[in-house]
Amino acid sequence: PISSINRAGGELPAVALVQARYLTDTLARIIALAGTGPLDVRAGILVHRTVTDYLPTTLAAYLAVPPHARDVPTSNGALPDRLLVDQLGVLQAAAETTLADATADDIAALLTQGAFLTTKFTRSDLDLP
Repeated sequence: PISSINRAGGELPAVALVQARYLTDTLARIIALAGTGPLDVRAGILVHRTVTDYLPTTLAAYLAVPPHARDVPTSNGALPDRLLVDQLGVLQAAAETTLADATADDIAALLTQGAFLTTKFTRSDLDLP
């Protein structure tokens, strides 16, 4: 998707270009978590679908609007540029939630491991003096 974002860069509003790149950076951070263990199924699906469908479809829908029509409000009063920015914002929010959830899962696993080690290797309150 980065190459398609770069190719479309000249036709995208600057803020949308930055958003799209930030989204791919967030997705890369989610993928990097796979280095510590398998990704949660939900995270894997979100990353895959965003890269192969959601982001390309969002950009393609915007790019299909003729340049002269991008300054004309839509039926709901929003400009196509605003619609694109809002849609990228929805994708970004979903990616950030997924990243936070995946990170929380890793932290929970670390806490669980710590509790196990503490129980395993320290004196128990049940031990007799």
